[in-house]
Amino acid sequence: MNKRSIATVSLSGALDEKLRAIASAGFDAVEIFENDLLSFGASPRDIAKLCKDLNLEICAFQPFRDFEGMPEPQRARNFARAERKFDLMQELGTDLLLICSNVSPASVGGIDRAADDFRELGDRAASRGLRVGYEALAWGRHVNDYRDAWEIVRRVDHPAIGVILDSFHALAPGFPTRAMASIPGDKIFLVQLADAPKLELDILSWSRHFRSFPGQGDLPVGEFMAAIAATGYAGPLSLEIFNDQFRAGSAAQTALDGLRSLILLEDQLAPDWPRFAAEPLAPKAKSRGTGFIEFAVNETKAGELARLFAQLGFRKTGAHRSKAVERWSQGKVELVINSETDGFAHSHYVTHGPGVCAIALDVDNAGLAMQRAEMLKARTFYQPVGPGELEIPAIHGVGGSLLYFLDQAGKNWDTDFEPVASDKGADALLAVDHIAQSMPYDEMLSWLLFYTGILDLKRLPQMEIADPRGLVQSQAIINADQSLRFVLNGSSANRTLPARFISEFFGSGVQHVAFSCRDIFAAVAEMRKRGADFLDIPENYYDDIEAKYDLAPDLMAQLRANHILYDREGDGEFFQVYTHIFDERFFFEIVERRDYQGFGAANAGIRLAAQAREVRPASMPRV
Repeated sequence: MNKRSIATVSLSGALDEKLRAIASAGFDAVEIFENDLLSFGASPRDIAKLCKDLNLEICAFQPFRDFEGMPEPQRARNFARAERKFDLMQELGTDLLLICSNVSPASVGGIDRAADDFRELGDRAASRGLRVGYEALAWGRHVNDYRDAWEIVRRVDHPAIGVILDSFHALAPGFPTRAMASIPGDKIFLVQLADAPKLELDILSWSRHFRSFPGQGDLPVGEFMAAIAATGYAGPLSLEIFNDQFRAGSAAQTALDGLRSLILLEDQLAPDWPRFAAEPLAPKAKSRGTGFIEFAVNETKAGELARLFAQLGFRKTGAHRSKAVERWSQGKVELVINSETDGFAHSHYVTHGPGVCAIALDVDNAGLAMQRAEMLKARTFYQPVGPGELEIPAIHGVGGSLLYFLDQAGKNWDTDFEPVASDKGADALLAVDHIAQSMPYDEMLSWLLFYTGILDLKRLPQMEIADPRGLVQSQAIINADQSLRFVLNGSSANRTLPARFISEFFGSGVQHVAFSCRDIFAAVAEMRKRGADFLDIPENYYDDIEAKYDLAPDLMAQLRANHILYDREGDGEFFQVYTHIFDERFFFEIVERRDYQGFGAANAGIRLAAQAREVRPASMPRV
């Protein structure tokens, strides 16, 4: 297996913080970025010792800029500067210097001229037992294509001079990867990996601010790696990420995400290139929807939440044998109200207030799901269980909540409950349609990688939603039969509804749960009879819908009367209605889909504005 590495520029913090986070995540090696070293107070020898103590190999020192093709006297100064860097590298204990292609306006082009410079540098490096790797920057003045960089290295024909291949610099400009397969593996001194979303930006800005880990973007990194594999390259695979979110976030979390992305990439390559994976990942368990959703509340809020559930047509079907926990059911939806005064749910309530503390997912093999999650560095959850109570496998998820895995062996999770007799009427609600989680914008990529790495979920295109107080980024992930849908919402504006949820909820979490139904008008009518009330939608919205879609007058009257929103995609139709926000924390949505695949994105701004009118102003204290 190739060593796993990451460049220090990818993380936030001082150099020693970065190195400790990298080692803690489980990396084998690190690239020391020059600015991290220059701005740090310890000597190169001290850094070398710290890396040794952390069992980290320094696989490269970088970058050395604007070297090749310079006229005198700059050329002579460059060689003198390189000698100083060689001194520093020997103190660090690394043998590889990364030189990126020249961007200086003073530089002179020409492959042979560049080759002459590298040949002389190669002699100097070899005399010290060092190596130099040449990387083509996608915005290089004369060399911006890895094929030209390789041609220079090939002409140099020096054992101390090799090429460095970076997935972003090859894939972002759209260069073909097949030519890489012809480069001898021993002439590739380092492989750097980065993904990125597709953006209409100049390539320099794109690279400097929006790179991401493999699997978090849209570039064909797997195709790049397949070409690398064909060369026989056996050196480190090193992540080099320039991303404003990563450099503002937690170094520990970023490092963990990076390692997770490499494990997933290696597993993707393993069927064709077994040497890339040390231990194959357990296959993804097939998800089949939601088993139950658990709410943590106190005794007072438990009664209020139970009343809301009853208004929505849920029946109390179970009471826990030994705890203050209730089971509420309708269709395939199972909800749990936990008002215990100790245990995990209580801790979650104390930290976050009323809200979802756990989601149980129905999978075909809970053991495989847990095995894969643990191999991808998810945190396993353990809690003592009482005599005869079921122990359900679980991991920590968004905002410290739990993800349980239920398979056929765990279908009896409700055996911990005494049945409660209830009138069995016609169920209006069928199943959980989707679960929306709010989180800081800079955590969205982390949770996207978490979910898609562990579960059989795929990304839909990211949406941008207008909240009255800023923009919200929304990312949906779904399984193949759409029985499991998560929507991740994040905003960098601090007054949007998701941002306020995070600040007042003390962290990320489930902000709303949507339930599906066959007939939304009949469902809402029954709910109103039981005392339910719904979010008020302005008349202006319905005037626009009427003009836009030319809906029948009786349908428009029903939409208006019931505060139901409407959207259409092709022949598909979507109906949605929202409860008021419960305790200013979370809310519920009722949806009816008629051959419609989306989430009503066109209506999201209307819903957010309506909720903003109801929510207590941020400056007003809670009573």
